[in-house]
Amino acid sequence: MLTNKINGLLGLCAKAGKLVSGMDVVSEEIKKNKVKLLIIAQDASEKTAGNIQFLAQRKKVPILVIGTIENNSKAIGRENRAIIGIKDKNIADGIKKICGGEAFGEN
Repeated sequence: MLTNKINGLLGLCAKAGKLVSGMDVVSEEIKKNKVKLLIIAQDASEKTAGNIQFLAQRKKVPILVIGTIENNSKAIGRENRAIIGIKDKNIADGIKKICGGEAFGEN
């Protein structure tokens, strides 16, 4: 049930053009302070997860490690996406609320 709610919000966010995905694009948007929540798939490689977490923590972007690459990618209508950046604050807050509160990396 939890996954369905998150996937629904991810799909809504994707249709609204309020998310970015993929390491390079998400990294650029984090550097521009546009990402309000970073989602990393549980099965993302250690190198990928470590690199993006370092950048997100430096920019104080909240981070959630949820879902799988396959499920998260399907939710946003893309393929093979381990990294998703949410650019809409309201949707980011909704996803964090569903997950039980604060994401790590938040102040």
